[in-house]
Amino acid sequence: MAFDIGSLNAGQREAVETLDGPVLILAGAGTGKTRTVTCRIAQMVQSGIDPSSILAVTFTNKSAVEMRERAIDMVTREAGELMTICTFHSLCVRILREGIEKLGYKKNFSIYTGSDQTGLIRQLIVRKGGGVEKVKPAEILSQISKCKNTGGSIDDIQDDLVASIAQAYKEELRAQNAVDFDDLLILAEKLLREHKDVRDQLRVKYKYVTVDEFQDTNGLQMRLLQKLVGPPYNVCVVGDDDQSIYGWRGAESANILEFEKFFPNPKIILLEMNYRSSEAVIHTANSLIKKNIGRREKQLKHTIQGGHEMRLISMPGNEEEAQFICEEIHEINHKEKREWEEFAILFRTNMQSKSIEEALRALKIPYRMVGAQSFYDRREVQDLMAYLMLFCNLDSDVSLLRVLNAPPRGIGAKTAMLLTDWSREKDLSVWQAMGDIEILDQLGTKTKKAVDAFRELITLYKERMITTGENMGVVFWEFLKEIEFHDWVNRGCKTENEQTQRAESIHDVVEALKDASDRKKDLQKFLDAAALTNDKDDDIENQKGVCLITLHASKGLEFPLVYLVGLEQNILPHQRSVSEGTVDEERRLLYVGITRAKERMTLSYCAFRQKYKEKHSCDPSMFIKELDDKFLVNIDYEDVMGAESSDEEVDDFFSDMRDILGG
Repeated sequence: MAFDIGSLNAGQREAVETLDGPVLILAGAGTGKTRTVTCRIAQMVQSGIDPSSILAVTFTNKSAVEMRERAIDMVTREAGELMTICTFHSLCVRILREGIEKLGYKKNFSIYTGSDQTGLIRQLIVRKGGGVEKVKPAEILSQISKCKNTGGSIDDIQDDLVASIAQAYKEELRAQNAVDFDDLLILAEKLLREHKDVRDQLRVKYKYVTVDEFQDTNGLQMRLLQKLVGPPYNVCVVGDDDQSIYGWRGAESANILEFEKFFPNPKIILLEMNYRSSEAVIHTANSLIKKNIGRREKQLKHTIQGGHEMRLISMPGNEEEAQFICEEIHEINHKEKREWEEFAILFRTNMQSKSIEEALRALKIPYRMVGAQSFYDRREVQDLMAYLMLFCNLDSDVSLLRVLNAPPRGIGAKTAMLLTDWSREKDLSVWQAMGDIEILDQLGTKTKKAVDAFRELITLYKERMITTGENMGVVFWEFLKEIEFHDWVNRGCKTENEQTQRAESIHDVVEALKDASDRKKDLQKFLDAAALTNDKDDDIENQKGVCLITLHASKGLEFPLVYLVGLEQNILPHQRSVSEGTVDEERRLLYVGITRAKERMTLSYCAFRQKYKEKHSCDPSMFIKELDDKFLVNIDYEDVMGAESSDEEVDDFFSDMRDILGG
């Protein structure tokens, strides 16, 4: 075994050695949570527990991959491969692939991801006459998701148009034998709740269950977990109620605060030794979070003595804030030779980043924005995935309509609308409508030939992709060449760089398909994996420059030098939180931000902030008064800018000038 139990602290060791019964591990920021969880899984294997009976659930694919690799390093690859380490949604797909027929679905259901959902909602908006009212698909999807996750009904939606679109969306998904991400959880929980045989089968299979980031679970996930885990309740949940910051998207801190209500007599283990941040950072963070009422009693303990004092700087406005921070980053990079990647600038909302980006560009400082367009959101990738979904399920209307004339093949928008209307009237899929003589006779000769040719082409390649045993990637590449997809994409590119990027995207999809085929995965499994890929998880380790990131996205990350901007009332805490009574969650958000810093933390707030070309006055955040000042120094921007330069700074200035002027 590749870990020495003697290297663990007392809390970690207790967590690793407590394998049976319900266990709640309260793991504070920087306390070695991931290492503890993977050591615990390795301990199970060493104790003789069958690896195939071990299930570990995470929230992101990236976390699942990392946990699996760490576990394999501690046991063997064979044992690691036998474990099930996956996300909640991936687990639900596994459950539903085994028994969704019991809920009235076909086994080969499709999974609708963000782009598929948006496309379908747009169609329904037009169909329901909502185009004139400028209804946004994202807002409708948000309301539908909220209904599903809270157990509400479409009837609860107040807006009649939105309710009617939501109902049509539900019916369309059902008609196409498709589910969305929310449905995966809802249907998996329903299957386990209503079918004892499936429930018992899974309880026999997964005897030891671990859930990471438990503070982020919602009520539906908690109910799913309760159905999955039966006596003797060998379930271990790991999390930190002080880092519960996703209430706005349904996370329920009650799951971790009231864990005893869900599983009897749990063993509660505290991980409090922080190995990430300096004493100054830990002390200040503790002074803030203890103001929250109803939290589980614990306190981070520092292992790194002293450290730089934290700074709280009052700024005149957001432009001065941005300029000061970026100039200081430039100076530290030059004088201390710190890498750009060691710096992070944290903010509450994306709108705060504009002035910071401008200041970074002015100083030619490279930066990375977390939240860039994901691979699966690229237009050409969506087209490719739509073709693959069509091969897998000919009755997937959204996929078919997306690629019907992409590349152009003489089947225009009017024909698509005619086929769609006909399919709805006759209760057919669009694919079935395209083979209906009655509607085909209403088309012109050229259009009818184009429709027939499209059906023949798709039928031919569907057969080769699904049943012949050929490598799917090779077949798909032949298909793309036949329809001249690459040439069509190139014609739509404005620059050579764009052509290169899009060509790489096409290549990546084909290669992934080849690899899946080599590993004996069928097309449905490939599409499941693609749909479940959490492409919003930005792999910032592969990007270069200063990191600009929201406080929500920063959870789980760490940086040596951190700037947290906009510590103002109505920004942090956010204006909504005061009216909605969620100030405690905003306090946790600030706590998360502070505990990202390993060495230095600078907080700042402005007297004025530019919004829509107008200056608005700002008040300091209520949280500032809650920060203990033992390691916190208050600084005024004017005092810093007006301070007389030291001899050392003057020498540095002239040295820099000599360098610039070539000696």
